[in-house]
Amino acid sequence: MKYFPAKKANAIELHKGDLPDGLKFPDGVAIDTETQGLNPLRDRLCVAQLSNGDGVCHLVQFAPDDYAAPNLRKLLTDPDVAKIFHFARFDVAILKQYLDVTVNPVYCTKIASKLVRTYTDRHGLKDVTKELLGIDLSKEQQSSDWAAEELSAEQLRYAAADVLNLHAIRERLNVMLMREGRMELAEQCFGFLPARAELDLAGWSETDIFSHS
Repeated sequence: MKYFPAKKANAIELHKGDLPDGLKFPDGVAIDTETQGLNPLRDRLCVAQLSNGDGVCHLVQFAPDDYAAPNLRKLLTDPDVAKIFHFARFDVAILKQYLDVTVNPVYCTKIASKLVRTYTDRHGLKDVTKELLGIDLSKEQQSSDWAAEELSAEQLRYAAADVLNLHAIRERLNVMLMREGRMELAEQCFGFLPARAELDLAGWSETDIFSHS
């Protein structure tokens, strides 16, 4: 394990292949992934980053031939731990493809944003974080080589930033969902995400099976 100090008293802990034993996520775990591209059938999973919402980010870096990760698999399928994503559809699919797990339960801040921030069409993590938390996220490392054997400090900070604020974003979006009477609808959407990911992996990523045509 390598430890990297991050900005504003946050910390980044880098792990090879799996999470260490004994990590607890009592208030849910914020998760994001970094891949070689956006096609889960072609582009491999390189990094999974996780946070307890306490300012510490745990980054798991995968070798191309080792996705055993028993501790991470156990966490992803723990029914008592909420998994918080932004655009969970992709992350749930890539984790299914490479770790062979059905991630559940799931909370997606992008879906929640679309259900309550109907006054805008800007639902990317950078825009949501800026409006709800007043924090500017840098996206300079979004397109970089995540399969590199050694990740740069800039890559590590970028990856960490994508999860360190998700707990706070969830809290603010929940207030808005409750205010607008859309919490139950949001939960039903979240519950469908594992099936939506399965459809993507099975070849229906561009087909709306609910449409008339």
